[in-house]
Amino acid sequence: MKKNALRVVLMGSPEIAVPALHALWENYKVTGVVTQPDRPAGRGKKIISSAVKLAAEELGISVIQPEKLRDPVSLERLKDWEPDLIVVMAYGQILRKNVLELPEFGCINVHASLLPRWRGASPIQAGIAAGDSQTGVTIMKMDPGLDTGPILATEAMDILPDDTALSLSERIAGAGARLLISTIPGYVDGAILPKSQEEIGVTYAPLIKKEDGLLDFSRPAAELERKVRAYHPWPSAFFYLTEMLVKVHKAHTVPLTEAALPGKRVLYQGMPAIAARDGLLVLDEIQCAGKKAMACKAFLAGYRDWES
Repeated sequence: MKKNALRVVLMGSPEIAVPALHALWENYKVTGVVTQPDRPAGRGKKIISSAVKLAAEELGISVIQPEKLRDPVSLERLKDWEPDLIVVMAYGQILRKNVLELPEFGCINVHASLLPRWRGASPIQAGIAAGDSQTGVTIMKMDPGLDTGPILATEAMDILPDDTALSLSERIAGAGARLLISTIPGYVDGAILPKSQEEIGVTYAPLIKKEDGLLDFSRPAAELERKVRAYHPWPSAFFYLTEMLVKVHKAHTVPLTEAALPGKRVLYQGMPAIAARDGLLVLDEIQCAGKKAMACKAFLAGYRDWES
């Protein structure tokens, strides 16, 4: 099939999928986009459209936003677009067999890990939180399972010591778009054949909830520091100062110089710190409920009772 003749539909929602949409638009005929419905967000509960919807509208691409893709009206619209290939990246819904089998070349997924490690909804966060040194992108032909389909291509990248979910997502977004465009021609022409995933090394990254960000100071300090990075910018790692919720945007660890119960608040070189199981979590940047993020030295200037 000629490059420009391939009709493609993209299914995706967050910012990480936008580079893939642009790459597809520049190389193929994108006949439609499927994304999540507009949702209320933020303190004011303002209705927000997904990043993919906004990008599609700028490009003049038709968009549908079904609550469930099994909705008959949405399925008919999808059929009307006559896709030869459906590309999925961070869409947020499981595809049923009737959708997987609709295009001539099926559905392929751009997944933000090196499968079979970190199947599931939050592979970027899971990789950082686990202390993995490497992650990457996998292009996979989708089947009815949860990220279990055969692999078409992979690209590895290092997880840097200061990577957050945001910084790693940005790199994966660009790598995923490039790998997608380099993989599609060989896949469509039959030069790239799907390869079954390994049965060894399977791990799962479940959907993250806001409450998962709570820091447990009975855990090792290094684990807490990774959690801070893994959960930035959402849902943010946090703890309670008396009854006030405090988000931790940036932190680092140092060894304990004297015994301290986990959760004890101390000062370390003029910085607020909290004792963990085996070290101190030194707070560099925090955000108290209802206020803007601030450097922790500024926080201490207005909070005199830090040491507990």
